[in-house]
Amino acid sequence: MEAAKKEKISVDDEAVDKNIFKDCSNIAFYRRQKKQLSKKSTCRAVLDSFTTGKDSTSFQIINEATKIPLLAEVYGLEGNIFRLKINEESPLKPRYEVRDVLTSKLSTVRLISCSGAKGSLVLADGKGDLKFHVTADPFKVDLVSEEDIVMSVNSLGQLYFEHLQISPKQRATKENEDDASVDTSQQENQNDMGLWEEKFGKFVDIKANGPASIGLDFSLHGFEHLYGIPQHAESHQLKNTGDGDAYRLYNLDVYGYKIHDKMGIYGSVPYLLAHKLGRTLGIFWLNASETLVEVNTEPTVEYTLTQMGSVAAKQKVRSRADVHWMSESGIIDVFLLMGPTPSDVFRQYSHLTGTQAMPPLFSLGYHQCRWNYEDEQDVKAVDAGFDEHDIPYDVMWLDIEHTEGKRYFTWDKKRFPNPKRMQELLRSKKRKLVVISDPHVKVDPDYSVYAKAKEQGFFVRNREGGDLEGVCWPGLCSYLDFTNPKVREWYSGLFAFPVYQGSTDILFIWNDMNEPSVFRGPELTMQKNAIHHGNWEHRELHNIYGFYQQMATAEGLIRRSKGKERPFVLTRSFFAGSQKYGAVWTGDNRSDWSYLKISIPMLLTLSVTGISFCGADVGGFIGNPEAELLVRWYQAGAYQPFFRGHATMKTKRREPWLFGEEHTQLIRDAIRERYALLPYWYSLFYRAHKTAEPIMRPLWVEFPNELETFGIEDEYMLGSALLVHPVTEPKAAVVDVFLPGSDEVWYDSKTFAHWEGACTVKIPVALDTIPVFQRGGSVVAVKTTVGKSTGWMTESPYGLRVALSSQGSAVSELYLDDGHSFQYCHQNQFLNRKFLFCSGVLINSCADERGRYPSKCVVEQILVLGLRKQPSSVTTHSSGEESSHSYLIICSCKHRHISREEMISPKADAMCLPQAQLTRAFWWSQAY
Repeated sequence: MEAAKKEKISVDDEAVDKNIFKDCSNIAFYRRQKKQLSKKSTCRAVLDSFTTGKDSTSFQIINEATKIPLLAEVYGLEGNIFRLKINEESPLKPRYEVRDVLTSKLSTVRLISCSGAKGSLVLADGKGDLKFHVTADPFKVDLVSEEDIVMSVNSLGQLYFEHLQISPKQRATKENEDDASVDTSQQENQNDMGLWEEKFGKFVDIKANGPASIGLDFSLHGFEHLYGIPQHAESHQLKNTGDGDAYRLYNLDVYGYKIHDKMGIYGSVPYLLAHKLGRTLGIFWLNASETLVEVNTEPTVEYTLTQMGSVAAKQKVRSRADVHWMSESGIIDVFLLMGPTPSDVFRQYSHLTGTQAMPPLFSLGYHQCRWNYEDEQDVKAVDAGFDEHDIPYDVMWLDIEHTEGKRYFTWDKKRFPNPKRMQELLRSKKRKLVVISDPHVKVDPDYSVYAKAKEQGFFVRNREGGDLEGVCWPGLCSYLDFTNPKVREWYSGLFAFPVYQGSTDILFIWNDMNEPSVFRGPELTMQKNAIHHGNWEHRELHNIYGFYQQMATAEGLIRRSKGKERPFVLTRSFFAGSQKYGAVWTGDNRSDWSYLKISIPMLLTLSVTGISFCGADVGGFIGNPEAELLVRWYQAGAYQPFFRGHATMKTKRREPWLFGEEHTQLIRDAIRERYALLPYWYSLFYRAHKTAEPIMRPLWVEFPNELETFGIEDEYMLGSALLVHPVTEPKAAVVDVFLPGSDEVWYDSKTFAHWEGACTVKIPVALDTIPVFQRGGSVVAVKTTVGKSTGWMTESPYGLRVALSSQGSAVSELYLDDGHSFQYCHQNQFLNRKFLFCSGVLINSCADERGRYPSKCVVEQILVLGLRKQPSSVTTHSSGEESSHSYLIICSCKHRHISREEMISPKADAMCLPQAQLTRAFWWSQAY
């Protein structure tokens, strides 16, 4: 056990040893595809085989080299989505298809066959504005929108499909070794090309099913800007890949990962977005095996007179982006999301994989974690430290050392002898506890979790049929097979209070090491020829393993409450659709300015690929941050969705009050700003849950028609109202902030200074400065008082920050429910209010008539930015209609100064939200 620990943490201060991990030159299926594609063999569609079924249209594709037919199926899905599936027509055995990711609500649209040119087939949706145009020879697909080709499939001829074969040993026993079903071109240089076994270092991957890789190219016409395919510690905009270079999607435990690198790390979402002026597209490659993505963008080129002569003076070469997907196994199953707007693409992807789960309110507060808090007294002291220094927080976290010898669902009897008492202490402060539960299980017949799982055959098996064993934190471990529904059901039951002794309803879960991490395995993960439920090899489903653990954990927390309470589950490994089950973080980062800076594009990429509840460990997990870096990281983390401080065991303690009073105050201010904005955060999560709008948004999402925004990644929008530009450089005295939108007005959230948009502004920054700007035309709801935790703030008053547009108006919505149950969706126990300021009148109306939720909260402050003149009077008025519950605030603007005493006069009529009151103050700011 201790040897395993040392093996893992000995690299604390060292760079990543990339010899542990593969690059493209070490990946056999990549080498095979590149070699075969260089021979330029072509494929053709057999249009005579065209058939139309109830849901799909199908036809054959023949590779001219192999002559073996593939079956292509085309589906039209509601909401401008095409699905293309390509599989062997008659495989030797079934090929793996990803399950459980797609939502059950997919509905098809019947595609209509239209007349096309000879040698082509045109399929159109019912509206006729989207067409799927198949050219037979060579096989190519053009996706046409309003007669404009926006995407082509296989235009580069990179369709690749390795057919399942009889193994060489089996084939040698057959009389006819030249059977036509064998692709002889794939048998050359078997040792070098890794057809039946593949070597990497001391590891040998024996492939019972032989080579089975697939590939396909997509050309995006007029596009230069591509995003997505997390997770990589790279820029938000995807970079071109050269020879021998590709983005790798393969979930790996990379401790202190290298930044500005395309190597795979903890999670994989095989989903890419392309954006240009007037159009956004998406490509979702549904495959859970190791996947490589090559990207090549060619920008627009204009030819001048001197280059080409007068005839070509006005010629223009249109930009294009080519994307080549390659996976080790499975089938081609790709969804083409046709947009046309960013919000359309987000909605289309959520229609396929689901929206972000609605989190419990406490999880939007600050989380305090360390590997490890030593014992109950340590937890008590840290908890008291937050109160002593007046710093709010919501969740205490315990890492692996809280267990009895790394046996999950247990407690160390010496260090945590009374876990319920410890949780009751946290409960008395209205706080929660999160503990860790990893997928490996210590091999120990006396450990009930191990004994029961072994008895029922719930572990992943090795290729010989026994339980797979590998080394992780407890020492020798077996790994639960979460791909098995029975294992997930059993595992979910482990969270029941009678089973998980010492747990209470304030305990929630952290899934770590679930790539899965295997310390002495190839690339520190599981052997690809390990066997899962259904006799599928691990290579088929590697990237979805952690997804299944988080699914089982979330279901377990829901089950223990009999379906009443929302779960909170953080996972390190993830896949497409993980957003349905909880939160994700960026893993084992370092205490370095460069890691603070790269966290922004990493989180933006997660956000646009459906995972809104994401964050990076504040301060950096590895190393000891200097005080300035720690302050800046807290300031950045306060404006990112998941907000957790975390550090590894070899670091110095770094609770927020340990860096001197000046820095304590700065960290306190940042955390308190987070808590003040909780109403806005919660409303954003509701929108993400209902409409798939990302919470943390790159500027191009909010300003899709402004080319200047397409490559910006050092600032972002938080919802549609706030622009955040974290300070990520040491000793910064000024930052350049780009404020988009030629018709926009932007207000500094602290000084209330204003600027017109479409300009770069130099903002002076001291260590207490967090550059945040409110967009004109928005209303941001805040809490006017901050408590010890979110639980203390349930009934604290609201304030409204109204920032007027250049037209003098503003609008927004506020969402409110009980913050923890499913009653918001089961019984419509929620409020969704709309605020509209126009012509000097602020109107509060119902945005969703279904919602009913009693609240004792009052609105006690209204701050209006952008009034051109001082108001002479402020009047509140009730419409008297029970259904609307509106109030009016009228500004007559007669130049008379209103004293604060007048504004808080109790003589004013008072009313506001249903079951609430508008009281106390109308604050104004003359910003023009």
